[in-house]
Amino acid sequence: MGAPNAEKFPLRHIAIEGPIGVGKTSLAGLLAKRFSGTQFLEDVKNPFLPDFYEGKKGAAFQAQIYFLLSRYGQQQEIAQMDLFKELVVADYTFAKDKIFANLTLSDEEMRLYEKVWQPLSEALPKPDLVIHLTATVENCLARIKLRGRSFEKSITADYLKQLTEAYNYFFHHYRETPLLVVDTNQIDFVKRKDDLEDLIRQITRPFRGTQFYVPRGSR
Repeated sequence: MGAPNAEKFPLRHIAIEGPIGVGKTSLAGLLAKRFSGTQFLEDVKNPFLPDFYEGKKGAAFQAQIYFLLSRYGQQQEIAQMDLFKELVVADYTFAKDKIFANLTLSDEEMRLYEKVWQPLSEALPKPDLVIHLTATVENCLARIKLRGRSFEKSITADYLKQLTEAYNYFFHHYRETPLLVVDTNQIDFVKRKDDLEDLIRQITRPFRGTQFYVPRGSR
């Protein structure tokens, strides 16, 4: 539950996206706290992740199916909430599952995955706004190292580069909801209050299509 005197937010359902280490969970937490919302975080305690990052055979498919079903369950919870009364902030979109699947699964595994993914995706709610956070591979790797999750130690720069490129490609063609693209390389919305306040002004400003956030110092 959020604070009773928290500010009202003009949107009801926000999803934050971007590659590993870009700051999705941090921003989701800040927005949920500020606007008395409910935070939905993807399940990072996937039991197949350590084997996947170590390159063990079959682990990619196992990890992907686990994530798919976990994310679907959470999205069903969101669908059952009264979004007229409560803000929901998620640190992922359901679409991200397919981004990762395309990178990690074999053609045969992908065909099987598609048979599961397609019917699940059709019945889920779409957010009012998607925020795509971007950063250089170097910055993402530094942030991953800083948070110190043991199963992420084996993430390579090459894998993160592929993932970043896949996200950029996906959101370049994204048209399903309003989209705000935020380059986080020059801002720190966790440590610098002014950066957070300026970003919030961008998020709460009504718009259609795709918008790009321009930091205060660059205007």
